[in-house]
Amino acid sequence: MNPADLLAVTGADLAAARMQMALSLGWHIVIACFGVGMPAITLIAEWRGHRSGDVHYRLLARRWAKAMGVLFAVGAVSGTILSFEMGVLWPGLMGAYGQVIGLPFSLEGIAFFIEAIFLGIYLYAWDRLPPRIHLLSGIPIVLAGVASAFFVVTANAWMQQPTGFDAEGGRIVAVDPWAAMFNPATPPQTVHMILAAFMVAGFGMASVYAVAMLRGRRDRYHRLGLLLPLTVAAVITPVQIGVGDWAAHFVASNQPVKLAAMEGVFETERGVPLHVGGIAVDGEMRYALEIPYGLSLLAHWNPNAEIMGLNEVPPADRPPVNVVHWAFQIMVGAGFALLGLSAWLALAWWRRRDLPSSPWFLRAAALSGVAAALALEAGWVVTEVGRQPWIVYGVMRTAEAVNPAPGLVWGFVLVTVVYAALTVATVYVLRRLARDIPVPIAPQERDVTGYKVV
Repeated sequence: MNPADLLAVTGADLAAARMQMALSLGWHIVIACFGVGMPAITLIAEWRGHRSGDVHYRLLARRWAKAMGVLFAVGAVSGTILSFEMGVLWPGLMGAYGQVIGLPFSLEGIAFFIEAIFLGIYLYAWDRLPPRIHLLSGIPIVLAGVASAFFVVTANAWMQQPTGFDAEGGRIVAVDPWAAMFNPATPPQTVHMILAAFMVAGFGMASVYAVAMLRGRRDRYHRLGLLLPLTVAAVITPVQIGVGDWAAHFVASNQPVKLAAMEGVFETERGVPLHVGGIAVDGEMRYALEIPYGLSLLAHWNPNAEIMGLNEVPPADRPPVNVVHWAFQIMVGAGFALLGLSAWLALAWWRRRDLPSSPWFLRAAALSGVAAALALEAGWVVTEVGRQPWIVYGVMRTAEAVNPAPGLVWGFVLVTVVYAALTVATVYVLRRLARDIPVPIAPQERDVTGYKVV
């Protein structure tokens, strides 16, 4: 890109391209999480229904399968928009490095089609297949959903830790797509994302039934609708906390500038405290609660470890500190709040083999879906904004990758309208599903035709 083009895209058009990508990714990722976690939870319900003979589990599985179909269709639309945006908004990235990161996108496309095929079989063959075969037909949906998340996140991980190529004379040579896909950031980032997807799906599904129970619907159908996905999410939550620590150690070792922005560290020091809250003002973190030696201990398991400050790099190479810092605070705060909810459920179940009796538990469960989604979005803000100003860390700046054509702001406006319409349509359809009596009307579905949910 020549200097004139770079100058042309450093203002409103660059900001519009970044906001459009943020909107598209932020919207799609929540839907994608349900595509990863919801099939597994639905299969557990169906398996429990067949094993125990409990009609409530089968009712839940049938209803959740319908919601899966809706969310898959919506996710396909938003995912298609994202695929076009990668080429239209960021031709500098795809033109230079498409051959390096093209493999995971191709594999994700294969996983998507496998998921679509078996989802169709699963939705339309409830009583056209033997129960065990129908249950088995859902396993490829689970595997393909997880694989899709894995492949997409490996591409993002490569942007954090670019490998698998050499640069000679401004050209990309010696391309190794497998090395690029399995870069050093892939293990912590993919595991962290997949577990987050199950948490968003589990807590999100449970929150719907928590709201219904707060409104007086205390029958077995709603209790199982709360308990099953909440249990899945609760089991995963402490594991996710540990994986998050692993991911943070990786950032500390490989992206020290991002770590400094996450904690608002401006001066390189040893024995750096952990900041809770606070605002970065004039190169200093103010109004924060400081835990002595906390950051050095958490980042390197050494209370006297050195932490690099932001002042070590030029101002143009620093991410926006307050955005990254507060996104990290929100992610960690929401994660530990969900851990507390999970512990509350575990304690009550250990004591009484039942849900906690307090209405405050239901209120907390009702908010858990929002908290999980908020933690997810905040985590991605840390990951993506914390990498700025690089689109490929240390190799290519975001301003060098954006489309130099003028008028990108109008694309942002158009995409905003599209996502607003998608949001309204999705909420409307899901609310219609929630209000209907969850008894399939097809005559061949005899196992649940005699049950009515109150």
